[in-house]
Amino acid sequence: MRAFPSEIDVAIIGAGAAGLGAARALEDSGLSVIVLEARDRIGGRAHTIMAAPGIPFDLGCGWLHSADRNSFVRIAKQLNFDVDKARPPWREQSYDNAFPKTDRSDFFQALDAFYDRAEQAAEREPDAAASSCLEPGNRWNPMIDAISTYINGVELDRVSLHDMDAYEDTETNWRLPSGYGALISAYGAACPVALGAEVTLIDHSGARVKIETSRGTLSAAKVIVTVPTNLIANESIRFHPALPEKVEAARGLPLGTNNKVMLALADGDSLPKDAGLRGAALRTGVGSFQIRPLGNPCIEGFFGGSFARELEDLGDGALAAQGIDEVVALLGSDFRRKLTPLAESRWAHDPFAQGAYSAAKPGHAGARAVLAAPVDGRLFFAGEATSPHFFSTAHGARDSGERAADEVLKAGNRKKV
Repeated sequence: MRAFPSEIDVAIIGAGAAGLGAARALEDSGLSVIVLEARDRIGGRAHTIMAAPGIPFDLGCGWLHSADRNSFVRIAKQLNFDVDKARPPWREQSYDNAFPKTDRSDFFQALDAFYDRAEQAAEREPDAAASSCLEPGNRWNPMIDAISTYINGVELDRVSLHDMDAYEDTETNWRLPSGYGALISAYGAACPVALGAEVTLIDHSGARVKIETSRGTLSAAKVIVTVPTNLIANESIRFHPALPEKVEAARGLPLGTNNKVMLALADGDSLPKDAGLRGAALRTGVGSFQIRPLGNPCIEGFFGGSFARELEDLGDGALAAQGIDEVVALLGSDFRRKLTPLAESRWAHDPFAQGAYSAAKPGHAGARAVLAAPVDGRLFFAGEATSPHFFSTAHGARDSGERAADEVLKAGNRKKV
């Protein structure tokens, strides 16, 4: 555990991808730096566990999205992490037995048409709920909404059309066989981190910023805040004087719910590896599965939105039970005896996350810039929610931390007057 200082040049709150990105960017600055992390580990919403021997499981982020522009690809190479560049199982790799090609083609045609309408509407119309671009009466609308819960963590009626359009997706998605959380942990291993230091108050009323934590109080010349939006929105961390514009911006960027479950698969060699498994469900509350990811003897399930939150609220094991029921419905009753729960995530109940990743509410697309803006040359803000185009991603978070560190350096020694 890192020694806890009484004074520091730069205090970074949160040791997720953003906080670690900021710390790494300040390594050779000559400034004293400490990262204050409430948990007993680094990584934030990136966390790899061994679900079973030989089966790494990313409880949080797991894909190198927009990999051709993702800064963690370069970092993975530097740290000698293998990168799997096989195509993701989301479209062409779907398992035909569960989702016949004719239905799948029809669905993806409807999905692509929805995104085309949304892009056109975002260019010429005031902001609105993304659900306004659904084709009335289309039988695939519930399933298109399900896709939103996987991507945004919420249903389309809670997603800003303009914010959705601002996201940049190069449609290149790679994986890390050892785990994304493992990479981010390795990336931050050398950072000066104080674990078990839960921040409750940031007092910027004086010449130096005072930070109250569960390990004591320290003062800093500058502070970089990288915590998830929900902690700012509900004032789990308070500012003095208050920053109502930051709280309001965070409330416009709430975290949705996304959770994963890992199921061991016995006698599954007859199934293809890295295949997507999703039925032609005409409902929004449904999971999405990957058969034998990276060839491992397991099935990984993914749930999002209000349905994921309902399952999470039911307690430990509910996600696994639902996942098994859905897989059995798709593959046949014989598979019930072949599936064993290994692990599942519950991010909404994690006190230091309180959700998965941010989606701007309709009318709040501008909140990302408001949240990212520095205050008084001493308070700086980073995190996936502050990224203008790569929000909801680990690399968007890391890059925002680097951006905040650059703002710290450019602010120099300016004092509060």
